[in-house]
Amino acid sequence: MQKTTNSKPPVPSAIIYCEDYFGEIDGKTANGLIRHSETYKILGVIDSRHSGRDAGKILDDKENGILVYGSLEDACSKIDIKASHFIFGMAPATGLLSPRERRVILGAVRRGMSIVNGLHEFLNDDPEILAASIEHRVQLIDIRRPRPKTYLRPFSGEINNLDCIRIAILGTDCATGKRTTSTILVRELKKQGLKVVLISTGQTGLIQGARYGVALDAIPSQFCSGELEATIIEAYNNERPEVIVIEGQGALSHPAYSTSSFILRGSCPQGVILQHAPGRISRCDFEGMAMPSPETEINLIETFSDTKVIGVTINHENMSSSEVETTVSNYEASLKLPAMDPLGQHPNLLHSMVVGAFPSLMKSSVGQTL
Repeated sequence: MQKTTNSKPPVPSAIIYCEDYFGEIDGKTANGLIRHSETYKILGVIDSRHSGRDAGKILDDKENGILVYGSLEDACSKIDIKASHFIFGMAPATGLLSPRERRVILGAVRRGMSIVNGLHEFLNDDPEILAASIEHRVQLIDIRRPRPKTYLRPFSGEINNLDCIRIAILGTDCATGKRTTSTILVRELKKQGLKVVLISTGQTGLIQGARYGVALDAIPSQFCSGELEATIIEAYNNERPEVIVIEGQGALSHPAYSTSSFILRGSCPQGVILQHAPGRISRCDFEGMAMPSPETEINLIETFSDTKVIGVTINHENMSSSEVETTVSNYEASLKLPAMDPLGQHPNLLHSMVVGAFPSLMKSSVGQTL
């Protein structure tokens, strides 16, 4: 009798394209995938500025064995494994492809690689790229394409009946590290014995492999709150978690983004963690727009929604370790809230932040708070 095995299917492999932007704000999709990817085995990154360097070293000063290459041809000639997927790893403000980027994508298709695209421009709508994908029998995966409008769901209010804590990770700007903090928080809460589910609200989290999520900025505004609510309800019904963490987008105070308002409305969180970049002078992509203070953003969030900010997390870009330490101490004193740097301090501080706000979760935790 032949034995059967329950072995998992192989993880698809991928090369990330991030020319001119790896390690920068607009390279946040590539940055996130280098730090965390459940869906793909990342073989390399393309950015000619850093050719030959270790990707982890560039991002976090920690080598991870994933190298950066100068071009698609360079990567394919030097990587032993053939990549099954080509991920467009940038998130430009326009959300559109440049002529150079179209050529690179076509080159990847002709090499037999499926394309993972997180832009607002859908590759399946591009006649030339679509024809090439059919010829070479590869997929064009448009992460942000929403379901047809006839299947979109309006807000129902049912979310208020869920028996779990919902925590939204919001920020004072776009690209402040809300997704990274969400991932670290979920990992730490699980480590401490809590049953937790992450809800992704952007393209990067979905590419990373979030089980539950919706690319919120691609949904017609009438359905944003409802689609997020329905996704959270689905996660709750399937998993029965004690905590649901909702990844934030943009900033409630930022006039260029409306997603934070939909996240607050759709998830009705009992708590918010605010992510702030103290070393950032102006808003990302808006040099004439000064960054808000944590105080003003907290006031806006708590005025706009029936929730409370339970802590502040720091993006340490443009800051020394001593500056981070001083800033954390100052915020804790002035805001009367716990504060910490998720990428620079022990993640157990995030656990302490959550159970400090919601003591009922302590009985489920097996870890020790600091």
